[in-house]
Amino acid sequence: MNKPFISLRPEITRTHAFTLMNWMEDERVTRYLSDSSSVSRFIAQAADRAQMPILTHLFNQGGRFFIACDRTDTPVGFVRLVKTGADCEIVLVVGDHDNWGQGLGGSTIREGLKLAFLGMRAENVIAKIHPDNTRSLKGFERCGFHLQRETPTLNSLSMTAGRYLQLLREGAMADSTGIHITEIDKARLQSLMAFEEGAAIVELEHEIERAIVVDPQHVEGDVVTMNSRVVLHLDEEKQEVALVYPQDADARDRKLSVFSDIGTAILGYQEGAAVDWMVADRTRRILIEKVIYQPESSGDLHL
Repeated sequence: MNKPFISLRPEITRTHAFTLMNWMEDERVTRYLSDSSSVSRFIAQAADRAQMPILTHLFNQGGRFFIACDRTDTPVGFVRLVKTGADCEIVLVVGDHDNWGQGLGGSTIREGLKLAFLGMRAENVIAKIHPDNTRSLKGFERCGFHLQRETPTLNSLSMTAGRYLQLLREGAMADSTGIHITEIDKARLQSLMAFEEGAAIVELEHEIERAIVVDPQHVEGDVVTMNSRVVLHLDEEKQEVALVYPQDADARDRKLSVFSDIGTAILGYQEGAAVDWMVADRTRRILIEKVIYQPESSGDLHL
């Protein structure tokens, strides 16, 4: 799996703060940031004022701040989301210039959109970019943004929630392999999610929205559907698990809730698929070795 991978981490540590300060001192990084001097000054003041290991609350004043990490959990940039009414402005920086041109910017944009539209329920996401910043302009346009307003000093690009969902369902908003979900599983999961919230629900909603919906009687027998039993590898650890609804979860019997990290990650994939996923605050490689039981292929459509 060579596609770029980015996860957005909401917890900001002192180590992150010092990394951010280093990025803000690099003119190549801050060249097109209109508030780069104030950002750098704020970070320095926050780190000096709060002598504690976690600084998340300081960075979330006036918006939501996330550290962008790559597949090895190394910080490579940041995203800030500021919601005003129905609109959410996204500010994105890939701070490690050695990673420029590697596709991480597009992955970071898509992760930011997931949080803005599915987590914060924005109706529009806006990116304000200097017209000379061609790399950023092209990156947002490739992700589906349209130019809304243009001035000599600022281009405003936007995307609506409707367009985001359309692109997601067309497969244009995912860095990973396509997945399948049955009509029954989708309806049941959407009903359950209506009463839940949080990061896990955002990830599950994203997966359901991008999935190809199929008739239960026509789903391939090696696809992980609800109540399937699967042999998988979590990095190098081999385990057998069942994917179940939250009320049926039982860790002792290796029954994983679809609301769990691993449960959400494996839903809809086929045998042989591998996916990088955040599990317990670090990136893990999950390989689906075999689907040893699937209700649909066994004729158990009542499950």
